[in-house]
Amino acid sequence: MKIIAVGKNYADHALEFDGTVERPDAPMIFMKPDSSILKNGKPFFLPDFWGRVEYEAEIVVRISNLGKNIPTRFAHRYYDAVTVGIDFTAREWQRKLIAEGAPWELSKGFDGAATLGEFVPTEGLDVSNLSFRLDIDGRTVQNSNSSKMLFSIDEIINYVSKYCTLRTGDLIFTGTPAGVGAVAIDNHLQGFLQGQKVLDFYIR
Repeated sequence: MKIIAVGKNYADHALEFDGTVERPDAPMIFMKPDSSILKNGKPFFLPDFWGRVEYEAEIVVRISNLGKNIPTRFAHRYYDAVTVGIDFTAREWQRKLIAEGAPWELSKGFDGAATLGEFVPTEGLDVSNLSFRLDIDGRTVQNSNSSKMLFSIDEIINYVSKYCTLRTGDLIFTGTPAGVGAVAIDNHLQGFLQGQKVLDFYIR
């Protein structure tokens, strides 16, 4: 099982991250190891060696069928559920590695850095119009909709499957909107999809 993630897939987040505003020619893809998965409401233990760690709430897609070179118009046949997840990022490390021209996967691939909520079947859902939000300690910090993605879920699947065969159980983190920020010990994070709470855990 592999975890595929998309960077800067919302214009408002790209603007707050590095000032870019235009849609790139292709999605920015990176990977996370399966050891980074955290689920079932287990706490996220804040690493003390990474410096500032930031939350990035995202819609996560679960692949349900084997596929290669999947046309965009058929991509909906290859996933069966979505949820809200957190792409945790060691931001200081990421910026340092980017400045050095080095790969920055370590800043996003450490243990617990891919937190997952409970999956919701896509049957009956319009995945191009999914509202989602993240609350921390009862305050909404991110609130957006999949309609604001620069590359839609189906476009991401089309692009990625040209290079990597998608297998049942693979996960795609589809990018985060504006509002990212640092987490601290004892923060309570709750994620909502279409108003339904699917994610609930603490920072320890």
